[in-house]
Amino acid sequence: MSADIRINAERLWDSLMQMAKIGATPKGGVKRLTLTELDRQGRELFVSWCKDAGLAVSVDGVGNIFARRNGRAAGAAPVVSGSHLDTQPSGGRFDGCYGVMAALEVARSLNDRGIETELPFEVAMWTNEEGSRFLPVMGASGAFAGVHTVEEVLSGRDVDGIAFGDALRAIGYAGAAPVGGRPLAAYFEAHIEQGPILENTGNTVGVVTGALGQRWFEVTVGGMDAHAGPTPMHLRRDALLGASFLIQEVNRLGKATEHARGTVGMIANRPNSRNVVPGETVFSVDFRDTDVAGLDRMEQGLREASARIATEQRLDIGVRQTIFFPPCHFDQACVAAVRAGAARLGYRHMDIVSGAGHDAVYIARVAPTAMIFVPCEGGISHNEIENAKPEDLAAGCNVLLQAVLAKAGASSFL
Repeated sequence: MSADIRINAERLWDSLMQMAKIGATPKGGVKRLTLTELDRQGRELFVSWCKDAGLAVSVDGVGNIFARRNGRAAGAAPVVSGSHLDTQPSGGRFDGCYGVMAALEVARSLNDRGIETELPFEVAMWTNEEGSRFLPVMGASGAFAGVHTVEEVLSGRDVDGIAFGDALRAIGYAGAAPVGGRPLAAYFEAHIEQGPILENTGNTVGVVTGALGQRWFEVTVGGMDAHAGPTPMHLRRDALLGASFLIQEVNRLGKATEHARGTVGMIANRPNSRNVVPGETVFSVDFRDTDVAGLDRMEQGLREASARIATEQRLDIGVRQTIFFPPCHFDQACVAAVRAGAARLGYRHMDIVSGAGHDAVYIARVAPTAMIFVPCEGGISHNEIENAKPEDLAAGCNVLLQAVLAKAGASSFL
């Protein structure tokens, strides 16, 4: 019976396009930063849709929104699905928003068919996944999971010194519900892949088995400012030159295994003058891998290379860890439910590991969790030109519906 159930693909697409109007950018993207007026407008639209679907809406102390559809076991732990509505400053229409709209569409489709599930089903909208305005990144789902304290999240400040808690109250979404501390039967998150693997392999659905661990560093290379003309090459202590050797080492370490990643995405060079040998260079290092041993290997390689290059180039090099997210392995039963749903519906699918962080990574610490990926055009995300096909988005949502039914159960159909 459940294999015959499909979501309303046109309604899903229409919801995504209506939400994309809030904060729309000239290039077709979205700028809807956390706890801004545009965020408030997006939340209001989402909440209105939830109420129209007969869902009971609650908001917790860090602004997470939950919309509940009761099941026969009304007091039981719910099956939950969702994502986030906040975006990058130059974000796309689907990152995060697709997961929220897909979960809402599941609830609407259950209503359409008069399906009563055994367990309650909740649509979740997590606050500040992107971390573009406030730190910590994924702060509100992290608070729900007990990774961050509520006080830590509320006290975070943006570049203008505005506190998260003050901004939350200003838009009217400082809720009364407790943050976390309640059981979830399962959690599913649908998302665009944000990478090129599904598109390049011709798969419609990615069965996400987990997420790469992340270890970030700030590397400071100290040398000596010197005049570019009078200072001979062999007497220079060129910080940027030393940094260039280390950046190549990061790239080499990231290529060592299939799932390893090594990236230098930020660099500050001082004094950054055309005719001055650089005296200090600071850059970021982002290492990712499927297991801690891989992260350890890359960190060791970075530190060994730093010591060697410091000696060879007569530099002072400091390596400081700034972030650590351990590798995440999703619940096998939830992953199996996603895989079975894709197979039942006849979608070409593959197992995949998420290279990015998601709210699901934190929720996996407190509930059985899995994710569903669908392709995005060119693997492009965190970009205004981010795009996805309506039929792929519908496919992922259909698989989500199957997974939800597998975990929540269906006691009656009309």
